[in-house]
Amino acid sequence: MTLHTPPPDGGRIVDEPMGDALSRRYLAYALSTITNRALPDVRDGFKPVHRRILYAMHQMRLNPQAAARKCAKVVGDVMGGYHPHGDASIYDALVRMAQAFAQRYPLVDGQGNFGNIDGDNAAAMRYTECKLTAAAVLLMEGIDQNAVDFRPTYDDQDQEPVVLPAGFPNLLANGSSGIAVGMATSIPPHNVGELIETCLILLDDPEATTEALMQHMPGPDFPTGGVLVEGKASLLETYETGRGGLRLRARWEVEHLERGTWRIVVTEIPYQVQKGRLIETLADLIDQKKAPLLGDVRDESAEDIRLVLDPRARTVEPEVLMESLFRLSDLEVRVPVNINVLDATGTPGVMGLKACLQAFLDHRREVLIRRSNWRAERIEKRLHLLEGLRIVFLNIDEVIRIVREEEQPKAALIARLNLTEVQADFVLDTRLRQLARLEELAIETEFRELAEELAGLRALMDSPSRQWKRIGKDLAEVRKALPSPRRTIFGEAPEGGASAPIEAFIPREAITVVLSERGWIRAAKGKVEDPSELKFKEGDSLAFLVPAFTTDKLLVAATDGRIFTIGADKLASGRGHGEPIRLMIDLEEGVEIVALFAHQPGAKLMVASKAGYGFIAPEDELLAQKRGGKQVLNGEMAVCLRVTGDHVAVIGDNIKTLVFPVSELPEMSRGKGVKFQSYRQGGMADATVFAEETGPDWVDGGGRRRNWPDWRDWIGKRAAVGRQGPRGLRKFR
Repeated sequence: MTLHTPPPDGGRIVDEPMGDALSRRYLAYALSTITNRALPDVRDGFKPVHRRILYAMHQMRLNPQAAARKCAKVVGDVMGGYHPHGDASIYDALVRMAQAFAQRYPLVDGQGNFGNIDGDNAAAMRYTECKLTAAAVLLMEGIDQNAVDFRPTYDDQDQEPVVLPAGFPNLLANGSSGIAVGMATSIPPHNVGELIETCLILLDDPEATTEALMQHMPGPDFPTGGVLVEGKASLLETYETGRGGLRLRARWEVEHLERGTWRIVVTEIPYQVQKGRLIETLADLIDQKKAPLLGDVRDESAEDIRLVLDPRARTVEPEVLMESLFRLSDLEVRVPVNINVLDATGTPGVMGLKACLQAFLDHRREVLIRRSNWRAERIEKRLHLLEGLRIVFLNIDEVIRIVREEEQPKAALIARLNLTEVQADFVLDTRLRQLARLEELAIETEFRELAEELAGLRALMDSPSRQWKRIGKDLAEVRKALPSPRRTIFGEAPEGGASAPIEAFIPREAITVVLSERGWIRAAKGKVEDPSELKFKEGDSLAFLVPAFTTDKLLVAATDGRIFTIGADKLASGRGHGEPIRLMIDLEEGVEIVALFAHQPGAKLMVASKAGYGFIAPEDELLAQKRGGKQVLNGEMAVCLRVTGDHVAVIGDNIKTLVFPVSELPEMSRGKGVKFQSYRQGGMADATVFAEETGPDWVDGGGRRRNWPDWRDWIGKRAAVGRQGPRGLRKFR
């Protein structure tokens, strides 16, 4: 046996730089994604998969009057004949076209489980059925009359439309979204009645500005309704440039109950927000105490949406509660607008409102001309046949004789009556009973009507003004066929509501913060008159008792030099023992709490380490946004006090005491600071800040507070050693 050695490269290897090969292939992939998958056509508003689904259903005669067919049958025909990209993507696209909460004007009439606004998926395609809607029929009207171009399918076995005739501006009516390579599109849905009215205005005045057009089409109209709170100036810029964003809110109302109570009922939620996930988000906000004004949320929806929101207290204003929830949840969303589409030549680009509608009208004119030509050709053929029949009726006896006697009746008819070959064939194929007197009258009537129609078509094709007038008439009929009251209303957000801090929505109520020695924290309502009545877990006791308000931020100083921030509204109720503070802040094991304050804007704190170094820190710069707090002092923190006076008194472990002015301490937000007092052994035991007018006081060993009238005798320079303090002085607090 002889073995033939193949050439070294097999004849299939191309020698080229890797960069060139990758760039060329990636460019081909990118162009394919942009033009054949992600971006819609400005003329009919469809991507190829949607266009192929509708055309396949049209070929299957699944019109609104027909019986529905299994979705699996439709998906199979689409995948086998037009779109070989997998059944999942085809069925997903079909399902979306059938969802009334996703499409402003559904194009597929789905029967079965096609998902819901809660976020549940549709049933498998073998369980669901579908057919076309009236809106889909309008989009394909004339597709069998040479209205659009066709191209071969992927396997050259059939033909598919390049674009649909599009009886209404579907691109803006139903919107679209997609992500390509390096570009994306996001087009919200609009009201078709308003779009058609805008088209009619554009037909009357091609020079109309976007602002003039928006008098008739003020903004999107979402299938789920809602309230659009975007300003007119922002909307105008969006529609002029084709790029922008829209603020969309849920629609709500107040239900008044007995005894002055009330609740909020949400009847419409923003577009593409899943109701089930929205309820979960609101419940999580309640559990995590991030929505301090919201008490409970319930879903009482049936066919219509009904979300019930109970306030935590009836003293809260409904508008304040909703503004807080708009900030915290998807009850308000920002809808991006990026009208990135393919034009008639397949070139991607961003278009404004006027450009989109003009492209649609130009497409409708082309469709009208092509349909008129198609109809004119058929009328001419019919008139040619009818002309032959008219000649036959004038010579009926001769025609009968020729048919009976001539061996070649066709040739004889052509020679004797001057008929064409087509007319002769038609006469010979005509039944004798059709040559009766009544038929002659019907033929004359048909001839006259067709002649008039042909004259009208020729006049239409020769006159652009008549063409635009006819387009306007057709659009007005479509508007009657698709009645569509506006669902999304327009509103105004309160000034500053979107940028106001969440604290602005928290009711200001007096509380007393209770922190135990073991680190359990809670908030008791009002003022605690007698701390001895507070109850703690066995073996625990009171460490800090701080009056505050629910709107306050709490500053917690720890021995590791960090200061943490806790929202007072997030504390557990004072009825129980509270919750461990370590669940709210990242406090490491072995680290103790030095001080607890209710933040006062503009106030200052004095921080000092065990080694006797410290400084003055502005409270506003100590607020932390994270659980880990802010590292303020380098070293082990021993003292953290609010600066309420002009002098500092320091006592060391060696009982030496020193007093000096606060002005000798630097102001900084982080660091080691300067030396308060010098120590040969030990470090700082305690310190206090006091006003010169009142003087300091201190606590003796028996727990009694004592005055210190001769404190001036201990005044010295900062960083000095100091001298022996009064008898019994060990700490100031």
